[in-house]
Amino acid sequence: MGLVVQKYGGSSVADAEGIKRVAKRIVDAKKNGNQVVVVVSAMGDTTDELIDLAGQVSPIPAGREFDMLLTAGERISMALLAMAIKNLGHEAQSFTGSQAGVITDSVHNKARIIDVTPGRIRTALDEGNIAIVAGFQGVSQDKKDITTLGRGGSDTTAVALAAALDAEVCEIYTDVDGVFTADPRVVKKARKIDWISFEDMLELASSGSKVLLHRCVEYARRYNIPIHVRSSFSGLQGTWVSNEPHFDQGDQKVEQAIISGVAHDTSEAKITVVGVPDKPGEAANIFRAIADSQVNIDMIVQNVSAASTGLTDISFTLPKTEGRKAIDALEKTKTAVGFESLRYDDQIAKISLVGAGMKTNPGVTAGFFEALSDAGVNIELISTSEIRISVVTRADDVNEAVRAVHTAFGLDSDSDEAVVYGGTGR
Repeated sequence: MGLVVQKYGGSSVADAEGIKRVAKRIVDAKKNGNQVVVVVSAMGDTTDELIDLAGQVSPIPAGREFDMLLTAGERISMALLAMAIKNLGHEAQSFTGSQAGVITDSVHNKARIIDVTPGRIRTALDEGNIAIVAGFQGVSQDKKDITTLGRGGSDTTAVALAAALDAEVCEIYTDVDGVFTADPRVVKKARKIDWISFEDMLELASSGSKVLLHRCVEYARRYNIPIHVRSSFSGLQGTWVSNEPHFDQGDQKVEQAIISGVAHDTSEAKITVVGVPDKPGEAANIFRAIADSQVNIDMIVQNVSAASTGLTDISFTLPKTEGRKAIDALEKTKTAVGFESLRYDDQIAKISLVGAGMKTNPGVTAGFFEALSDAGVNIELISTSEIRISVVTRADDVNEAVRAVHTAFGLDSDSDEAVVYGGTGR
């Protein structure tokens, strides 16, 4: 008997009919001889509705109470799903994140998992029950407060439980049939990927691909937990994410430039620190202030200093949601660093080309920039790694740019358009 962890996103359990459909799929997995643990997100847009409600009550809600509020959505889903499973003649028990043993640090709204102690889950499985766990949440190790893992955190909950329970696979059910070479909402001819490595999936996820959260993939790679991304609306095979393919990949040249896909992200903003004295320690002071304010940054570019002034500009990208926090932190360092001003721009988008072999094939870089040029898209920032090239452009250009790059690298599918069953893809 194998142990399978399944995760269902909000679009899969958006209403009563969706919950009953998911319950039947879970029961089928149980009938096939598996022990089944299910992680579930809040129904549909429940989390967004709770966030809006909190904003109406308080412009800046306290982190502890905000987490307590947001976890209500998953608790509703898990209880209803357990009821639906029992109605099909099988026993199910629901557990909150803390009851499931998901232990986190104390950072509210974006906590990180420290440990998972799933004693109650194992007991439920040993008794022949299906365990239903509320995703996206845990309990802090020190204060025992309820915490949330950040948006999309149910993916991370599922993989963490799969690792702690030594599951055979973690199945992530969503509203598309797998991982595609681009967002099928933008590129109608996007092609489903049958298998992708952890490394390539990490780059796609961190570059804006919404189907999997990058923290989830990072956790799966660390503990070597295969992920199967598939749709809860169809019975089709999805995309396997693992160290090694689950099937024959055919005869591929070892050093061939293999392009996995094109990702885009419109959730970032750009800050430019203007007129920074070009001397040792100033960049360190700037980014120490950012780090101390708990803001994550992505791409960084420093201009060559002007010979006449000895000043330079430093630009970096970060989540829009943390823009105000970063600006406030930098303003406090203005006198110490001696920069002239700050510029904030939230009308940008990041486009990334991801695939193995890029470092040894300069034609990939040239083809990427040529495709953007032919589409009339201007590049503002550039960042590269061994398996990724990312650029920042105007937000208005992103859809056209993604389609142009996707076509230029022969990623368009010759078959029917990709199906998006509903929701946001998570």
